[in-house]
Amino acid sequence: MAQDGMLSVWMQTVGPAGGHVAAALRAALAAAGVAVQESPQHESAFGIVLCGGDSAAAEQALQVVALSGTVLAVDCSAEPPPTAAMWRMLDAGAADLLAWTSVELCSQQILARLRRWDAIQQLMVSAAVQGWLVGASAIWRALVRSVVEVAAFTQSPVLITGETGTGKDLIAQLIHQLSGATGQFTVLDCTTLSPELAGSELFGHERGAFTGATNARDGAFAMADGGILFLDEVGELPLPLQAQLLRVIQEQKYKRVGSNIWQPSRFRLVCATNRDLEAEIVAGRFRADLYYRIAAWRCRPPPLRERRADILPLVAHFLRQLDPQGQGRPLDPAVREYLQTRDYKGNVRDLRQTVARIWHRHAGPGPITIGDVPPDERLVTAPPWPDLPFCDAIRDAVDRGITLARIGQAAADMAIRTVLAQEGDNNQRAAQRLGVTDRALQIRRKAARRDGG
Repeated sequence: MAQDGMLSVWMQTVGPAGGHVAAALRAALAAAGVAVQESPQHESAFGIVLCGGDSAAAEQALQVVALSGTVLAVDCSAEPPPTAAMWRMLDAGAADLLAWTSVELCSQQILARLRRWDAIQQLMVSAAVQGWLVGASAIWRALVRSVVEVAAFTQSPVLITGETGTGKDLIAQLIHQLSGATGQFTVLDCTTLSPELAGSELFGHERGAFTGATNARDGAFAMADGGILFLDEVGELPLPLQAQLLRVIQEQKYKRVGSNIWQPSRFRLVCATNRDLEAEIVAGRFRADLYYRIAAWRCRPPPLRERRADILPLVAHFLRQLDPQGQGRPLDPAVREYLQTRDYKGNVRDLRQTVARIWHRHAGPGPITIGDVPPDERLVTAPPWPDLPFCDAIRDAVDRGITLARIGQAAADMAIRTVLAQEGDNNQRAAQRLGVTDRALQIRRKAARRDGG
């Protein structure tokens, strides 16, 4: 990572094969302005592992050092490792694997990667990213890193898939912020496009093009020129509009409704959907050629159940947004536990709404307490037992002079009959539920039949 304008990297040698190149590579990197350390200095450090000959030892070392940051493996053996071993090194934690050729070429390759990784790291910790995409779980950080890289270093169309409420729209906005586009962020919700007005929404129209078109109007393609066009729920586009969209993407020009003049438009396309578009293609509801145009790069923000470690950071973020002073509130332990264990079918959006409902019930200073949780959203717990109906039945039996032995026998017989009925007269399953042995239940059943029960 860059420190005081200088890139810093640590270097480690695994096995004898890397020893003969370490000094030469260290000198070449130092000459290029890179500070080379002996070991990781901090969690976000960049590292180089020189290895060769013993891929198993390299994999073992990578599993340890990759926990300290982004690591580049350099294979220094005379013969390249088997392809399977290369993949295992990536699985062990290497961000990339280079083959040693010469000091000059290898140092240039390493320097290019260090600069790219450092630029991504700087963006990752910037307010532009931290203020939009909140979370520190491994799965979430990996996603954000991919989004940052594709947004800042490519002009690729992006398809964002995933469940509702996972932040697809925020990812699209972040791509716009990091893309360097001079134009605006134009959003078109494909679920709101009516067949009658869809052409006008996309292409715009000339005055008098149809009834009610009293003035000319720009469509989404014109407004997105030089910027980002975000098609939300693109899977809802009917097939005729899919064909028209494909043509605009291919030719980068369009015609307004009621016009014969082609208009140019240069925009970056970002699409989102909660549908499985590949399944939609098989079903004939989505064009394969359009899919491969819009899905040059794909990302899937994970549902909240796959990143539960991010729940409390998200809660703190939402509380700061809700607090007029921007400070938020601490949470009582019971509230923290409630928020961490609750299910969120609507994902992050559901969590935000839950936090808002709790916040608006809170009054005064101090932490948010368990009483701030709305009554109809509190965790459902099993009612206490014995409950009131059972106690009333026992009280009635005692008042009628029924002995303790008869009350106990009647309760046991009723429990046996109930469980046997629920288990289809399966003695083994019923015994398991009642906490007795199969043999004991058989004896109780025989005794009940003998006594006329």
